[in-house]
Amino acid sequence: MLTERHGMSNRNSQEAGEAQHRNHDAYFVPGLHRGLRVLEAVAEGRRPLSITEIASALGLTRSAVFRLVYTLRHMGFLEESRQKLFTLGPRVLNIGFAFLASKDIIEIARPELEALRDETQVSAHLAIRDHRDVLYLSCVQTRSGFLSNMNVGARVPAHVSPMGWLLLSDLPAAALAELHRGANLVPWTEKTPDSVKALAQVARRAGKYDFVISRGVMEAGGSSVCAPVRDRRGKVVAAIDVSGPDSAFDLDALETRYLDAVRRAAGRISERIG
Repeated sequence: MLTERHGMSNRNSQEAGEAQHRNHDAYFVPGLHRGLRVLEAVAEGRRPLSITEIASALGLTRSAVFRLVYTLRHMGFLEESRQKLFTLGPRVLNIGFAFLASKDIIEIARPELEALRDETQVSAHLAIRDHRDVLYLSCVQTRSGFLSNMNVGARVPAHVSPMGWLLLSDLPAAALAELHRGANLVPWTEKTPDSVKALAQVARRAGKYDFVISRGVMEAGGSSVCAPVRDRRGKVVAAIDVSGPDSAFDLDALETRYLDAVRRAAGRISERIG
């Protein structure tokens, strides 16, 4: 449960990673902060939530959340079902897609992903880390018929995703633990890290080898080959992969032809953004 302090939760203060302005109390708008936290809570819930559930997640009173939800619903940022449950509304998508469209890395990576798709005949993706999630920024579908179910805007928890392991690989152990404080690392398969310690191990291994080849990590019968995209300082800023059902791959070539192609594409994207 989150606790409010000076209009900002401890969690969000740590996420911001910036020194607090000396006039923070005068400049900070608690109501705006709480409204945005409502949107985050609904997004993180990954299912329709009631006002009571939102209030519990944020550590706020039900009456306070009711007013926030009413305002957000009036503006189109939330939608209400007949069961009085709330989901994100279309206005959130407008902002989200505007954000995605503004990311230079998408335009830079697109031709490389298309070339990677053509070379491997497998769907190619670009993703970044958003807090504890992997956010897909681009998807280039294969022409072979094995279509990807990860489209632009899709999110998955970073701990279940090989690309997520790469995106977490730059974090020191203490920062990784802080990021997942209080989180329930729900496993998707038997290969999912189910503790922060196990997650730190796979992230450290991903960073050491600078790629991940996975078989059945996110779902049974699926494979992927992924590599990091780095900025001029060498920091991991994104990841790319080719992924799909096992039948889309020549599985004997995962560590040779596919890995070479993915690493070359990631290197070219890194060079262009650097």
